Amino acid sequence: MKFLFAKPHIIKLHSIRLRALVPHYQRMLLPIVICILLIQTQTRDLTLRVLSDAFWQVAVFVAMTLTLYHLFADKISHLYTNHKGEVKPFREIVTASFMGVLPGCGGAIVVITQYVSGRMSFGAVTAVLTSTMGDAAFLLLAAEPTTGIFLLMLSFAVGIISGSVVNRIHGPEFLRNTVVSREIESSISASKVTIPKRLKYQGLLWQWLVVPGAIVGLLMAGQIDVVSLFHINETTVILVGAVITLGFIFLWAATCEVTNYESIISEDKKAQQNKVFQKVALDTNFVISWVVVAFLLFELAMLYGDFQLENVFNQFSAFAPVAGVIIGMIPGCGPQIITTSLYLSGAIPLSAQIGNAISNDGDALFPAIALSPKVAFVATIYSSIPALLTAYGYYWLFE
Repeated sequence: MKFLFAKPHIIKLHSIRLRALVPHYQRMLLPIVICILLIQTQTRDLTLRVLSDAFWQVAVFVAMTLTLYHLFADKISHLYTNHKGEVKPFREIVTASFMGVLPGCGGAIVVITQYVSGRMSFGAVTAVLTSTMGDAAFLLLAAEPTTGIFLLMLSFAVGIISGSVVNRIHGPEFLRNTVVSREIESSISASKVTIPKRLKYQGLLWQWLVVPGAIVGLLMAGQIDVVSLFHINETTVILVGAVITLGFIFLWAATCEVTNYESIISEDKKAQQNKVFQKVALDTNFVISWVVVAFLLFELAMLYGDFQLENVFNQFSAFAPVAGVIIGMIPGCGPQIITTSLYLSGAIPLSAQIGNAISNDGDALFPAIALSPKVAFVATIYSSIPALLTAYGYYWLFE
């Protein structure tokens, strides 16, 4: 009532503050929507199952893989960046393609750094953007390791070929004069900042959860009945997984304010002094949040739409590969995680996933866009061409 009788200028001030506050916390819409789905009787069981599966079948494997990645990725990058003298062109392309197939976006960003600094060629940029799957690789490796390894090997080979061809056509210095600045370390890696306590707690939580979670997840993946093995009921397993997942989604939503498109669909930037499990927490919570979005969209479409997405793609199967490639051209890892989730759900064929995996540039495209939109645009087009050829090649031969 007091607000109703407030002076107009006070009401206007409150409105301005409200409009300024809402955009910064758009991430919080996800856990709020999940809570609403949990309250509704019709969607409660479905949502609990999605949250539980996201933890036991995806998040624990992502965290385990990320732990190994963050322990050894710096050493791989260090070995590469400390090479003295000139690097042989083919060796450079192979290295760039290898950095790309490393799960996540760290390897690709390293190559972008080297290109802008004048230490790598444009062919290396094409190779790394062609070979990288970004964070979608974690999801695919966790759910279907054989398919994941096959796609990484395929992307690695296509990246080498693409990078070599581009260097042969344009030369190593192509488009380097369009780069805004060569001092880019501060633009693609977070500066030294105070680490918030909530991030430290997230790191500790994952440090405690990764080993037992991975053990249970591996038992489930091996079709071992964990309910009988640990003498618990299935409801407990579902509730534990759902509660942990929802907690991490709330933490992800509160970790970073939303200021632009990148802050919604890409990983949170990491400070130089972040410890291994703090980096694991940032990346895993991002992946698990987008996985839940993808799974919920799929399941709700099945529940309320009363149709099967795979039937839609079967009717228009020839367009599935190009659809995967087009989505892959969207910057950021979020849309790519949704595409991979659709493949794992059986909604889209492997040819579409192949096209998406090769055209997908992940978060590495953001620093490229900031430093030279022309480089980012041309590299995206060049990575989409082999993606189309490979996807339709698989479609015609095997589908």
